Amino acid sequence: MKTLSTTVLIIGGGATGTGLARDLSLRGVHCLLVEKRDINSGASGANHGLLHSGARYVASDSEAAIECREEGAILKKLAPQCIDDTGGLFVAVPGDNEDYIANFESMCARSAVPCTAISPEEARALEPALADNIIAAYSVEDAAVDPFMLSLDNLAHAVTLGSEYRCNARVTNLHIRNGRIEKVSVHDDTTGEEFLVEAQLVVNAAGAWAGKIASMAGAKIHLLYSSGSLLITQNRLTSRVINRLRKAADSDILVPGGTVSVLGTTSVTIDDPDKSRPTVEEADRIIDDARAMMPLLETTRYIRAYAGVRPLVLAGNAGDARNVSRGFSLIDHARDSIENFVTITGGKLTTFRLMAERTADLVCAKLGVSAPCVTREVPLPASTMGRWTEPGLTAKAWLGTRDVHDQILCECEMVSRSVVDNIIDTIGAEGPNRGDSMLTAIGLRSRVGKGPCQGGFCGLRVTSHLYDRGCVHAEQGVHELKNFIERRWRGFSPILWGLPAMQADLQEALYCGMMDMELNGHRPDADTLGADSMQEISSLGGRE
Repeated sequence: MKTLSTTVLIIGGGATGTGLARDLSLRGVHCLLVEKRDINSGASGANHGLLHSGARYVASDSEAAIECREEGAILKKLAPQCIDDTGGLFVAVPGDNEDYIANFESMCARSAVPCTAISPEEARALEPALADNIIAAYSVEDAAVDPFMLSLDNLAHAVTLGSEYRCNARVTNLHIRNGRIEKVSVHDDTTGEEFLVEAQLVVNAAGAWAGKIASMAGAKIHLLYSSGSLLITQNRLTSRVINRLRKAADSDILVPGGTVSVLGTTSVTIDDPDKSRPTVEEADRIIDDARAMMPLLETTRYIRAYAGVRPLVLAGNAGDARNVSRGFSLIDHARDSIENFVTITGGKLTTFRLMAERTADLVCAKLGVSAPCVTREVPLPASTMGRWTEPGLTAKAWLGTRDVHDQILCECEMVSRSVVDNIIDTIGAEGPNRGDSMLTAIGLRSRVGKGPCQGGFCGLRVTSHLYDRGCVHAEQGVHELKNFIERRWRGFSPILWGLPAMQADLQEALYCGMMDMELNGHRPDADTLGADSMQEISSLGGRE
């Protein structure tokens, strides 16, 4: 069995794991990061993309509010390519708690969170979609962040500094001897290969799955799994982040992101992080509640729903997800008699850099490395690995070259063949980070599948191109396409009314009717179409 060696093994490829890889790499510590799926497959890729000013937590968690204020300012300065510095508003409507409204400014002041009272008329002038009857408004320093670009840029910088990563690499066992993790068993879900990793120290940054990893070492972490669902609108509805001016609750944040807006979120306690799914009931509840601050939300078109899991670390008798701290927990498993094992979990996207810094400090102390953290001062370089997640960039690049032979494969988001080729070359068509689906990997690293058609047409076109390039063979591309469409349907199905319902009929006719590709979980299983039918896919994809 092949054995890989590294100084630090990081388990988990979310924002914290990739941020930790960069932090340690900058200190001269070699890392190997393994992720059981792809980058940002957990909460880091299923959030509303809000870079918190801290104002949301001033009443419930002043420490979290201060951390958000400080970390938000650092990220705006050092990772501007990942940030849309929109600013934000907190608005109240009739029926909201008047004591909370009256005390909001002073609560912000206690955590030094910038906050400015403005009149309802000023707020509506800034954001015309706000309700006519808002009774109070405050301006804050919220922003929007692209979590995929953020993690990919962190990972890319770590790789340039000598560290490595493996996607679709699932940890299956921790081998412990004399109070230390001697080896880690990993299964490559792409190739079926089993390999071992020898590391001086292992960091568990698996997010909601951190408890499962810790249990492999006989350690226990008490986590509460809070599933939150969000909705994506077809258009960008506001210029700024809009927050409901009340104690944190469901359906009180609207975050503009590129050409769309993200509305949410809910908080439903579940017993398994793998069971997180958006539901029709949650979608209805989000809209019914949020329309009080923005009536437009009742009639706008939604193109997708999705859900993520917050890993909340329990303390004492806390059991309500809304009342559990959003702070993070750094655990040295020396307490469990395992000297070279550390867990970092909890927290928020906004505080990922701080979480990585504190973890790296502990790791370096245990390794005897004296190099300090520099991620507070060193800018995060933009990378080719993360650049194509930016909304509108692909359209600008295509218009800039004016290459009439550069075919558009995704019309909704204007993603061209040359962009897809660039992503394939960056990932490596046959390398270990291709994952179990090149199509899915391309979608994560670009805007493919994220427009109104939700992959209905671009899935076919990109799959056809993958066959042309030799990236998929025989039935492989067909299975990847089927899985890709099933994942889009998972988010599509909770919001099927109006135009999306008609669009769903078209997709069903295309995939299930004409191509005989039944979708698991929506229709009875049937044989998928054969690879010889790819000639039909190619013609639908508009190939030259």
